[in-house]
Amino acid sequence: MTQKELYKNIINWFEKNVPFAETELDYKDAFSLLVAVILSAQCTDKRVNLITPLLLAEYPDAASMAGASQEEIFEFIKSCSYPNNKAKHIKRMSQMLIEEFNAIVPDDMDKLQRLPGVGRKTANVIASVVYNKPAMAVDTHVFRVSKRLGLSRGARTPLETEKQLVKHIPESLIPKAHHWLILHGRYICQARKPRCQECGLREYCSYYKKQEKHP
Repeated sequence: MTQKELYKNIINWFEKNVPFAETELDYKDAFSLLVAVILSAQCTDKRVNLITPLLLAEYPDAASMAGASQEEIFEFIKSCSYPNNKAKHIKRMSQMLIEEFNAIVPDDMDKLQRLPGVGRKTANVIASVVYNKPAMAVDTHVFRVSKRLGLSRGARTPLETEKQLVKHIPESLIPKAHHWLILHGRYICQARKPRCQECGLREYCSYYKKQEKHP
């Protein structure tokens, strides 16, 4: 099977079996999603969704969040991972939105990555989810699933995986494909014990074929 055929088969399977796929983070606008994604680093979406309602009820926009102290933000987010760093990033990010972007979350990758706490993955999530741009955020799930399925070959970094995925996935499907791969990694192709017997992509999967040969 060629790489082109592999992508076509896997995309067709997802379109048929997972026609609706979106982020599991709760949000109502670009700012609330940006806060949620910053909080989600090395933290589950479930935990973030417990934190954000109270935090954003108190500080619903960049202006109110920028006016809060780091200590006040920390009190709302202390149950997530790395709360000190995240409180600092969220406050400084909000200040920069006010000072440089007229309180509007930018849609440009370079501008997004200038914001404190926002790396390439987070910027891709915002560009994709909020602005429906053909941006592919590669987290641990996307990296793992792409490698196992054979969608990425020899990729050693998230950026290398990202470049291979956007090269082969039709531009219009990239925002949805990001969620396909994340959700597949979260619920089926899990890190320690992939649920191969429940996976509809077994016949295309490089990892599964190797496991069959060398159980």
